[in-house]
Amino acid sequence: MAETMTYRVPGMTCDHCEHAVSSELGAVTGVAGVEVDLDTKLVSVTGEGLDDQALRAAIEEAGYEAV
Repeated sequence: MAETMTYRVPGMTCDHCEHAVSSELGAVTGVAGVEVDLDTKLVSVTGEGLDDQALRAAIEEAGYEAV
């Protein structure tokens, strides 16, 4: 069953930020889709069996912090 997790990532400001975060999150097991809204600084991740710690680690790996 698909689930969605949303994170606020205030450090994202441009297309490069969006791409970096999307790429790292897309590589996490179980992730089926990633949507980034630069205006609201929100990242929504959809998939099955999502792991909060793994998703937060992927955002950090991209150089950002989920708050």
